[in-house]
Amino acid sequence: MALEIRKITPRRGELKKFVHFGIEMYNGNEFFVPPLVMDEINTLNPKNNPAFEFCESAYFMAFDAGKPVGRIAGIINNVVNEKTGKKTVRFGYIDFIDDRKVSEALIKTVEEWGKSKGMEEIAGPLGFTDLDPEGMLIEGFDQESTMATIYNYPYYKEHIEALGFEKEADWVEFRMTIPDGIPERFQRISDIIKRKYELSTPKYTSAKKLVKDYGQAIFELINEAYSELYGFSPLTTRQINRYISIYIPVLRLDNISLIVDKDKKLIGVGIAMPSMSKALIKSRGRLFPTGWIHLLKALRRQNDIVDLLLVAVKPEFQSKGVNSLLFTDLIPCFINNGYKFAESNPELELNQKVQSQWGNFESRQHKRRRAYRKAID
Repeated sequence: MALEIRKITPRRGELKKFVHFGIEMYNGNEFFVPPLVMDEINTLNPKNNPAFEFCESAYFMAFDAGKPVGRIAGIINNVVNEKTGKKTVRFGYIDFIDDRKVSEALIKTVEEWGKSKGMEEIAGPLGFTDLDPEGMLIEGFDQESTMATIYNYPYYKEHIEALGFEKEADWVEFRMTIPDGIPERFQRISDIIKRKYELSTPKYTSAKKLVKDYGQAIFELINEAYSELYGFSPLTTRQINRYISIYIPVLRLDNISLIVDKDKKLIGVGIAMPSMSKALIKSRGRLFPTGWIHLLKALRRQNDIVDLLLVAVKPEFQSKGVNSLLFTDLIPCFINNGYKFAESNPELELNQKVQSQWGNFESRQHKRRRAYRKAID
């Protein structure tokens, strides 16, 4: 093998090749869900991603006789490093053929880049922030992926562990069956909590009004609720504005649950979305020429799977049963929309507060993913 590692510039044409390789690796795999190509290119482009206010990155691809055989991103999140007191370079967006020379060369390249920046350890797969896909799939290779997660072949784990990486954190994922009605326990707790703390769950029919009333507050609450989670860096004002402008307008408003106190202050939020998985598979991650049709159908028409994208509750209200209000608000909407199953998406395995609630549903833990870490030689 005449292996060559090339640094990829952030020009759109080169980023497009970088992204497309990560899709072409899985041609014919029925469980892989491609990212939306346009979104992924924008995420990797310093001009379009506000995370570059506090992150820096480098992208590399491996070639054998001119043929692409692997890719990897090196990312340094300076906010997280300052918070943890560690000098960590992240690796992410990693894909490679089943050849140890390729995986070793890719990791070694990011290690050397990180070392040149003063980094002392390497961890991943991680993105720029906690809202990017993270964690290498190590269980659930026969389960369809989701829009928000990474899919990879089983051999990735063997390659990474052979390079001396050790477990840093695990995330687990659950699939729940949507019940025919609100579980009695949830309804009872919800009624008590509403009265005790004078809470309510307003619904919106206008995305513009939702953004005006609570757009900033939703992401400020995420910053507060997620602050102690592994790898989390607070969203900046520019990031918040980007997420508001990109995502809230396309969400189905009945799949957003807000919990407010008597003064209309936001204390909890749950956001769900009809599964985009099959639409992204059909479109191969492309909007044009016809990909947008598949995505629009998934958003607006019948879909039997709903993705639970995020749940955030103010720390002082956590472990007080406030989550029950989210479910009593959302379950009737899920039933009305014809959803039969819900995907939890990744949650840290140590987050018992979140996982304990799935015991109230018919559920199964069907996927697991892992972040690895090792010292740089």
